[in-house]
Amino acid sequence: MKAVMKFGGRCVEDGAMIRRSAKVVRDYVTKGWKIVAVVSAMAGVTDSLLESLNRAEKGDMEHVFKFIEKLKVRHADALKEAVKDPSIKREVEEELEKEEKELERLLAVVAYLREVTPRTRDYALSFGERLSTRIFWGSLRDQGLKSTYLTGWEAGIVTDDCFGSARPIMALTSRLLRERLLPLLEEDIVPTVTGFIAATSDGIVTTLGRGGSDYTATIIGAALKVDEVVVWKDVDGVMTADPKLVPEARTIPIMSYEEVTELAYFGAKVMHPLALDPAMKEGIPLRVKNIYKPSEKGTLITKVESEGVVKAVTMIKDAAIVTVSGASMVEAPTINVEVLRSLSEVGVQAIMVSQGSSQASISLAIPRAMLDKAVKSIKRRLGGEGYRIEYEDDACVIAVIGAGMKGTPGVAARVFGAVAEENVNIRMIAQGSSELNISFVVKESDGMKALKALHREFGLSES
Repeated sequence: MKAVMKFGGRCVEDGAMIRRSAKVVRDYVTKGWKIVAVVSAMAGVTDSLLESLNRAEKGDMEHVFKFIEKLKVRHADALKEAVKDPSIKREVEEELEKEEKELERLLAVVAYLREVTPRTRDYALSFGERLSTRIFWGSLRDQGLKSTYLTGWEAGIVTDDCFGSARPIMALTSRLLRERLLPLLEEDIVPTVTGFIAATSDGIVTTLGRGGSDYTATIIGAALKVDEVVVWKDVDGVMTADPKLVPEARTIPIMSYEEVTELAYFGAKVMHPLALDPAMKEGIPLRVKNIYKPSEKGTLITKVESEGVVKAVTMIKDAAIVTVSGASMVEAPTINVEVLRSLSEVGVQAIMVSQGSSQASISLAIPRAMLDKAVKSIKRRLGGEGYRIEYEDDACVIAVIGAGMKGTPGVAARVFGAVAEENVNIRMIAQGSSELNISFVVKESDGMKALKALHREFGLSES
């Protein structure tokens, strides 16, 4: 039995959690599993690296020195808790010191040149994973396991040169991953791989973008055709709703890849849709488990759909609606393309799009923080008269998700009936032909009422 295990977030928050996570790997190995461990940066480190890059670009070396010192202390403290054997600890300390010196030199060059290129940014961001994975590697060995530390590129992940959101060249990557990792697994060695980072065919460091460590895990899992990819979190699995918003939310035992893709897109912190793609193509099951409850089954994500019409409801807060309308739109079939292009030009991604059959208007839900930028860009591109641009800045998006909605009559009626009973007015509606989700926009003040009403309507809190 082979599995790729991804550890991030709370799992590598500090030395105690790294040690706990390493024990989980040990327990699986003891039961006969062959494991590849993929590790994220410690919580907050990537954001701190970005901030330091920005400050270094302005020539602020004082901030850089303070940041490096804090980084050293945090990882040194984590190492003390994660590794007890003195000789292993010294070996990891030496490797950490090399990485930290290299990062300090890089930030000093940035401060001297006062320039950060996309290539430089990716290289700097790679250090978060490199440092945490070194400690994880040491902790596995401290648990009595044989382990080898590998960066993403040393493991065999080769990407294009789209820095910041690089994509793997899968044919080459799969071959290299099998050549480099399978022999290690056969010798009962645990490859401990940095998540999030890879390299081009020329050896230039790249990052895989948002959800990058999950992506690393599924790329490796698909290449090795493992039995499972296990993503460890601090929750019991994928939930029917955010338990912070709906306390009675429960764990969903099984979901399809498509359902989780929809759920992730609409704000649930499960896995990034990109990370699901390699597993989906190869039919590799994914499992989301709680690091505090390793014996629990968690949520299995696979191509097989379970029973149930609606699986989950989720909410994206801090949204806004932009509506472009006017009689002249009917005679200008490309106007919708122009509106979407105007958003793309300023880096605004629409959460959902809705248009009436008259084609006299188009409405878009977007992140509220991007509203001003989006409206200005639309006005610039459309120009002239004949169009009216209106917006609302107090919206949130509700999504109802479940493959069981497909071909089931009356689901939409139940959705909107439950919301209407709470006297909530719907501002915008969208439903794809796949029937995997029904999404709509309400005022933010009505969001919680709508979310809880739908959770009750579809019995999602029932076991």
